[in-house]
Amino acid sequence: MSKRKQHAPEFKAKVALEALKGEDAAAELASRFGVHPTMIHQWKRALLEGASGVFERGGRNRTEIDEEQVKELHAKIGVNRPEFVGDHQLK
Repeated sequence: MSKRKQHAPEFKAKVALEALKGEDAAAELASRFGVHPTMIHQWKRALLEGASGVFERGGRNRTEIDEEQVKELHAKIGVNRPEFVGDHQLK
């Protein structure tokens, strides 16, 4: 039994954009890119449905910041430690 191929989002976008151009039939694109025509239709539909999100206020989705993780990373790099030059502490 074969495992399904996982396609990168960039590849899906490229194929969907080619389908949107309308220069070639889905069957021709499927042959060129080595995927089933049904996948091309699904990716094209997903691209059209998600296209308005590009223009939403705020741009890309921002990831939530884990404050605890930020504190740990700051501690590792020494952000909150005082700096010394010789015997004198810098402010």
